[in-house]
Amino acid sequence: MIFLSVALLAAIRFFESHLFYDPYLQFFENDYLYIDSPRRETFKLTLFTTLRYILNTLISLGIIWLVFKDRGIVKFSTVLYGIAYLILLIFYLYFVINPRQEDYYLFFNIRRFLIQPLLLVIFLPAFYYYKIRR
Repeated sequence: MIFLSVALLAAIRFFESHLFYDPYLQFFENDYLYIDSPRRETFKLTLFTTLRYILNTLISLGIIWLVFKDRGIVKFSTVLYGIAYLILLIFYLYFVINPRQEDYYLFFNIRRFLIQPLLLVIFLPAFYYYKIRR
């Protein structure tokens, strides 16, 4: 089941250009520090970014459950994912609405936390350490 869940996360990443509206996919593949921000539909972009975050979060919560079998950890993770989403989305929207070349690198990294399951990479070792210390 863990392998299947990781495969689902990989499939989301592999088919991202077909599944989600994101003009920044192509933008960040190029030399983005020296070109202008792409044209975008802010509402549609936010909607698809949110959808991708939700899909990654649900699969990540499934992986956390499969690894630890602990409802407390899953509940805590859910709260952390929710808080992270709110904070990251505020910064994300700021950079989408106010694009400046000097902010592209910071925007790239904030966007990365929204569209990729990086929080899972942080949470798994943290919860493992918590379990062995307890």
